[in-house]
Amino acid sequence: MYLVGYYTLISCKIFKINQMKKIFIVTVMASSMFITACNNGGKTSEGSQEKDTTTQPTTTTQPSNASTAVELTANDQLKFDKIELHVKANEKVTLTLKNVGTMPKESMGHNFVLLKDGTDLAAFSKEAISAPDHIPANDAAIIAHTKLLGPGESDTIEFTVPAGSYTYICSFPGHYLSMTGVLIAE
Repeated sequence: MYLVGYYTLISCKIFKINQMKKIFIVTVMASSMFITACNNGGKTSEGSQEKDTTTQPTTTTQPSNASTAVELTANDQLKFDKIELHVKANEKVTLTLKNVGTMPKESMGHNFVLLKDGTDLAAFSKEAISAPDHIPANDAAIIAHTKLLGPGESDTIEFTVPAGSYTYICSFPGHYLSMTGVLIAE
């Protein structure tokens, strides 16, 4: 009887150890599958890099992309969708800005202001704070600008620039700090 009890005790201990091992293994496997499913190393099931679906600025660096028609969007995250634009020098450029945000114009309006090279952005932006639609009247630094846009609105402008690099901003108060780009006329 003593041996039967001893073997039963040992069997129970072995069963508990095996059960604990199984629970541990299942927990580790489940955790690693969860981490892999959530992260997946930034890759899709095909093994290619996953595309970021948030609106982030993109840079176009190939001179062959110089165009006379440009589309640009602005969003509630204080970003233009492109931070570098290539246009044809000395030709009429048509630029369309669209505000893809949803916040009201009074708190998150956007515009496009093309400035001459060397413009002091902080000084210009300070001047724009109190100007109608945040565009200082008769400012020699302004080459072209759109109107101030609310959610879902767009504006199209035309301008011509000689070869060179120009800064563009959103002149809504404080936006120029993150809504700045370069227009390159080639």
